[in-house]
Amino acid sequence: MATPETELARTQDVLAGARLYTGASSAEGDLFLTEAGEVAVSTVADTLKGLSNQDSAAVLPVAGQRLVLVVADGVGGQPGARGASNLAVQALGDALSEVTDPDTALRAPILDGIDEANRAVLGLGGGAATTLAVAEIGRDYIRSYHVGDSVILLCGQRGLVKLQTIPHSPVGFAIEAGLLDADDALHHHELNVISNVLGSPDMRIEVGSELPMAPRDTLLLASDGLFDNLRADEIVEVIRKGPLDRAISELTTRAQQRMLGQEAGQPSKPDDFTAMLFRRLPRRATG
Repeated sequence: MATPETELARTQDVLAGARLYTGASSAEGDLFLTEAGEVAVSTVADTLKGLSNQDSAAVLPVAGQRLVLVVADGVGGQPGARGASNLAVQALGDALSEVTDPDTALRAPILDGIDEANRAVLGLGGGAATTLAVAEIGRDYIRSYHVGDSVILLCGQRGLVKLQTIPHSPVGFAIEAGLLDADDALHHHELNVISNVLGSPDMRIEVGSELPMAPRDTLLLASDGLFDNLRADEIVEVIRKGPLDRAISELTTRAQQRMLGQEAGQPSKPDDFTAMLFRRLPRRATG
């Protein structure tokens, strides 16, 4: 079986409105500019299951040269998985579309959007559920919000990991507590178990503090289709430097190869794949 290819659609124009990815195509890729910086996106449906992509994503420009990035992974095996992830990114987009004042803090609208998304997913019934990872990007900081096991990671140009969210799962918590080795976790029989999702009355949102983001830092949001197939150090080595289009293409190709079992002895968990990269544009000198 051939590895699916994602052709990046490039544009030098600054993205004016929201861009949503809701699984309409089996593979999508974009590289474009926003007022906050450069964004690269890749999303690919699991070729083995033969179903539509249950991941969704969004790039949401906000007044004041700010940006919100979103990845949602519909819980596989549950009815309405794609509809759940679609509702999550749409609810965030709706909430942030109402922010027109560049001085309005984004924490409250984002939390309101997540709460509304949870209500909407609960309304689907039938056990529909999705994870959610949200990155708020200000002029000199980022803030993370997440529910479930989709991951947000921030690293410096030399590979220093400044932020990596903890998956809301038994395996994720065991790694954080030092009870399970990260490499062993990739082969754990409970790797696909999630303990916190949108679509649950007990849903909880983990909110990070404002974290400085340096000009050469790289921000990544991804579904578990990436982190269940590549180790964190492998991912960081790919994204820490060089053009974003090359980095997103390499992540996509390597993850697909692992999913198809093309590397003996390496983790292999077929799944939908979504990854988003962001890096600030160099500031122009004034004077």
